[in-house]
Amino acid sequence: MKALLCKQFGPPESLTVEEIPSPKAGPGEVVVTVKAASVNFPDVLIVQNKYQVKPPLPFSPGSEFAGVVKEIGDGVQHIKPGDRVIAFAGYGGFAEECLAPANRILPIPGNMDFVTAASFILTYGTSHHALKHRADTRPGETLLVLGAAGGVGIAAIEIGKVLGLQVIACASTEDKLAVCREHGADATINYATEDLREGIKRATGGKGVDVVYDAVGGPYAEAALRSSNWRARFLVIGFASGEIPKVPLNLPLLMERSIIGVYWGEWSKRTPAEFASAVRELGEWFMQGKLKPHVSSQYPLARAAEAMNELAGRRAKGKVVVVP
Repeated sequence: MKALLCKQFGPPESLTVEEIPSPKAGPGEVVVTVKAASVNFPDVLIVQNKYQVKPPLPFSPGSEFAGVVKEIGDGVQHIKPGDRVIAFAGYGGFAEECLAPANRILPIPGNMDFVTAASFILTYGTSHHALKHRADTRPGETLLVLGAAGGVGIAAIEIGKVLGLQVIACASTEDKLAVCREHGADATINYATEDLREGIKRATGGKGVDVVYDAVGGPYAEAALRSSNWRARFLVIGFASGEIPKVPLNLPLLMERSIIGVYWGEWSKRTPAEFASAVRELGEWFMQGKLKPHVSSQYPLARAAEAMNELAGRRAKGKVVVVP
């Protein structure tokens, strides 16, 4: 089978597509024939040795994918060969076949196609966990989404609307903001052309926001926190800008704001019953037409490095998908 290989840590263009042996399923494992794999920021970081997960070399990036079960190992009972599945294995998805733990594999909801399925669970799971479990949002509250045109950002907009929130989407270009409005944003701020704090003041009538969803980090984090309301919740999702912000701790003190970390991957392992319930709810919302993943581009496996660079360069709107 063909796979995109990281033989030494470096930028995406250092990766190569090579022929390697097909994996075999051991106890509690599943081999999936990959039909589509989405690109996520951890994929860009892991090949540069900048991520908390550090697989042994050589390995294939690709943490989230969809396909058909080819083989199951001993003890696997909830799926069988031929089943259409979503998998999130940490790495290995940018290949024609991937080995994954059985407990990281889910059936594809309803008639969802493979490209959509590969773009679904990580982004929507993260945003669902952030808004419902970590922020404990309430209908009528105002949600500010930084980096709103990205995969998790669009998911946060849509889930925010399902939960009854007023959503303000922030992005760096007008075409990105147009996508945000298509997915339900009530107001938008272009933080490349408008001061973020002034934009928040305009969008909220000077009241500030109740929840900040920050997948970007960098200079916008402190500005958003300063523009949040009494007992606001600031959700730390990730650092797409490449800069981890340093926030003055008097800001949470003065307004009893909370800074809340969101680590969906670890939560999904520690609380499998909650995770299963969340996945069921997301599947139901998708079948009801409330969630519509946005895929901006697709690449063949031979051009997977280009797909990763599109995301790393913050040119993507929604999800970028590799189709082996």
